Amino acid sequence: MRPAALDWSVENCTIARAMAILGERWTLVVLREVFNGIRRFDDMRIRTGIPRQVLTNRLATLVEQGVLRREPYREPGSRVRHEYRLTEKGLDLWPVLVAVLGWGDRYLADPEGSPLGVGHRDCGAEVHVELRCAAGHELTSPRDVVPRPGPGARRRT
Repeated sequence: MRPAALDWSVENCTIARAMAILGERWTLVVLREVFNGIRRFDDMRIRTGIPRQVLTNRLATLVEQGVLRREPYREPGSRVRHEYRLTEKGLDLWPVLVAVLGWGDRYLADPEGSPLGVGHRDCGAEVHVELRCAAGHELTSPRDVVPRPGPGARRRT
């Protein structure tokens, strides 16, 4: 049986477009650091071990794509430098990072557990990502989801 997905084009796929920005190995690590409050270049480089040029490139891409913005700061007696802050577009990536963290915790954590957890600021409970349809139903299995052409889909000829 021929999969129905072969009837529509994925040339304009937003997953592919998102991965063009996020898919490089170090990008989500940089975003993890910014979400954790590490906003300065040297702090990120020391904490993560990302090579200087790679970190420079990742930050430049995230700024260029509107995920981060540069904010100037100056330490006494030093030149002006920049720290990196999340934009609204960047903040919208938080559920993605929480989902990746949950997957990593389930399949890749050391026996003693993950070095990072996320909790609700108000009550302290663990935070996790759930899938729900627009009608509010919780989806508990990937088999509860059916891929289908979206409004921007192009029919294959």
